[in-house]
Amino acid sequence: MTEYPDAPGDTLIFENDRVRVWSMTLAPGQMFDFHQHHHDHVVLWPDPGHAQGQELGDPEWGLVQEARSGFVLYRTVGYRAPLTPHRIRNTGDNTVTHYVIELLEKSPSAETEPWIFNDRGQIRREESR
Repeated sequence: MTEYPDAPGDTLIFENDRVRVWSMTLAPGQMFDFHQHHHDHVVLWPDPGHAQGQELGDPEWGLVQEARSGFVLYRTVGYRAPLTPHRIRNTGDNTVTHYVIELLEKSPSAETEPWIFNDRGQIRREESR
């Protein structure tokens, strides 16, 4: 079985026994390779951006993120298993940075739950045509 990095960002900017905060900066067209999330987490986009994600085994970049300033996403990973490995790429014209805040305490849920997000953007699955 292949193991994938569990670092959901390129720079660890804070860590204690309850949370870990990462930043991920991507230039236009730049990709952050396959990784896994093992903890429930919050993603904050302080500035606008556009990105696509691809889950391992999916031939398409089928996850689309469109963020306006202050876009926040929350994901319950659950404690049974990590998320499917995935990668992300910047599809916009500007360099973007977003922050991933991992909640290190055991998830209250056994199973993964869908994304929850505010009204400043969206994440959606786009099917190939």
